[in-house]
Amino acid sequence: MSSRNPIIAVTGSSGAGTSTTTESFEHIFRTLDITSANVEGDSFHRYSRQEMDLEKRKARDEGRNISYFGDQANDFDALEKLFKDYSETGKGQMRRYLHTFDEAVPYNQMPGTFTPWEDLGEGTDLLFYEGLHGGVVTDKNDVAQHVDLLIGMVPIVNLEWIQKIIRDTNKRGHSREAVTHSIVRSMDDYINFITPQFSRTHVNFQRVPTVDTSNPFSAKAIPSLDESFVVIRFRDSTHIDFPYYLSMIDGAFMSRVNTLVVPGGKMGFAMELILTPLIKELMDKKAEANKQLDWMSDL
Repeated sequence: MSSRNPIIAVTGSSGAGTSTTTESFEHIFRTLDITSANVEGDSFHRYSRQEMDLEKRKARDEGRNISYFGDQANDFDALEKLFKDYSETGKGQMRRYLHTFDEAVPYNQMPGTFTPWEDLGEGTDLLFYEGLHGGVVTDKNDVAQHVDLLIGMVPIVNLEWIQKIIRDTNKRGHSREAVTHSIVRSMDDYINFITPQFSRTHVNFQRVPTVDTSNPFSAKAIPSLDESFVVIRFRDSTHIDFPYYLSMIDGAFMSRVNTLVVPGGKMGFAMELILTPLIKELMDKKAEANKQLDWMSDL
């Protein structure tokens, strides 16, 4: 962690509401006049799409599993190095994973490949990471130790599976059988690498549908935000002004002393309301740390 070069990491599955999350942070950064270095977790995959297909076949032939949730398919060394370098110097190296043809064309590359490593832009106020492993800890790596504000975005697991099944069958042309196999193949990595992160987060936003998702493998549609509640858990609720949030968010209630529940349609508003003061506090600490550094340099 670093007062002078703070890091915010949003960790979790795409089924948690990625577009809402991105829009909320864009609004917060614009309101607070913050210039962020934006890093996508997919850029720290170890393999290109074609290479990953080969690794999956090799793992299947050898009687083992590999998935994007685990350490075999991701470069945690590079991710931790970026976080450490940025926290110490405000600099680091990143690249981009090109998901689609539209993303790949400007680089004259194929989708499923990486851009070359490059230096982060100068003059950023903080690093903003969004991906699967912002709070990952293994025997070899501790990415979470470098994060100043760790936020978990996690749907209940049945909703996550529904998201994956419908996305991969409708947009990527996979069969339901293939997607189901992928879910089963990834489960060990999900349990060992993804789930533990949500006990390290400062704030968790968990979307819970209010419609029947008991059999995600037969679902025909993804429950909407308006068909959901969002459970917001604070690791340290000592200085959280719950009465203020309850008065500001229509339909909100508390389910535990550290847990606020809001209607799904209010998720973006709740995120901005809750996270803006936390991010402002990081920026105030940064300004104070820089002021002290300037004062010491003048001695």
